[in-house]
Amino acid sequence: MTHVLLAAGDLAPDRDDYDESYVATRSVLKAADVTFGQLETSFATKGARLPQARHAVLARPDGAAALARGGFDVISMAGNHVLDWGNDAFFETRDNLQAAGLQVVGAGADIAEARRPVRITLGDGTRIAILAYSSILPHSYWADERRPGCAPMRAHTLYEQIEHDQPGTPARVHSFPHREDLAALEADIRAAKAEADLVFVSLHWGIHFVRAVIADYQRDVARAAVAAGADAILGGHAHILKGCELIDGTPVFYSLCNFATDLRMDPVHAASKSFNEIRVLAEEWEPDFDSLYNFPAASRLSMVARFEIEGGKIVRSGFLPLTIGTDAVPRFAQPGSAEHHEVVAYMDAITREAGLNARYRTGQDMVELEQAA
Repeated sequence: MTHVLLAAGDLAPDRDDYDESYVATRSVLKAADVTFGQLETSFATKGARLPQARHAVLARPDGAAALARGGFDVISMAGNHVLDWGNDAFFETRDNLQAAGLQVVGAGADIAEARRPVRITLGDGTRIAILAYSSILPHSYWADERRPGCAPMRAHTLYEQIEHDQPGTPARVHSFPHREDLAALEADIRAAKAEADLVFVSLHWGIHFVRAVIADYQRDVARAAVAAGADAILGGHAHILKGCELIDGTPVFYSLCNFATDLRMDPVHAASKSFNEIRVLAEEWEPDFDSLYNFPAASRLSMVARFEIEGGKIVRSGFLPLTIGTDAVPRFAQPGSAEHHEVVAYMDAITREAGLNARYRTGQDMVELEQAA
């Protein structure tokens, strides 16, 4: 018996009717045995916005039940918006998700709870564990022994001036994992693998909006996670697609882009210094004040990762191409369509640009990952 696990990108609904976000994808997501997503907002009635929060939306509590109706089963709260509205909103969001029947991973009342995996047993007896971490962390958003938050996988950055005799010239950027966080992640994976057949690791990480580029620390963490026993890595945060690779046969999705993510824009925001500093990172980013989806042009192209599981193993892995229009509603692109070709061609291009080894073959039910010869 074959089972299916799906993993979608970032979730941040911000509209009157939350169910609208899932009208075109609900049947596929509900048909899967497990559907996973990454939450980028808070579902709470009240909260005090923390000063270190950047873009922060306090969504209504009924957004949690809409996620469940949309087909989701497991939600990661490990991300850079987990504490945007303080501890009360954090706990209310978690409680609302759980009340809707969703399992929460990657965040908790303390670090022990944040590092605890979600465990699921499939119909054929295959045991799955899901872990979630974030490298994108405003200060104090990570949990510790006495503080709520998410499971951290922090990284350090070093800037090396290329031409030492030329002040003001560009620098090389080096990044490397936080040693203690990486050791904890490895220990969590090994412990989960001791009790599960398959371990899926979600990582909120990477360089947002910049085409193709994968940070050094991401490759280091991915290799360490696979060596510790991870069977698949699910990346979020970049808000555009990034390439994939296979490490010893293990699929690594560096960025699943967005799924149901609403982002309004007004002239004041569009003219702000903070927005324009980020805007220049993208290839093309033109604000549209009538759109619910104010992201770079490349963010129209997205995916849902798909894994076929049988007998305690992943037997096939790949993705379902998505496109997202100005209404911010994700829609699956049909094989043979121009939209389907556009997503696959973009993935092929950025994967090669990043020097990654995945290649893509379009099959009947998904685009399969293969390793380059």
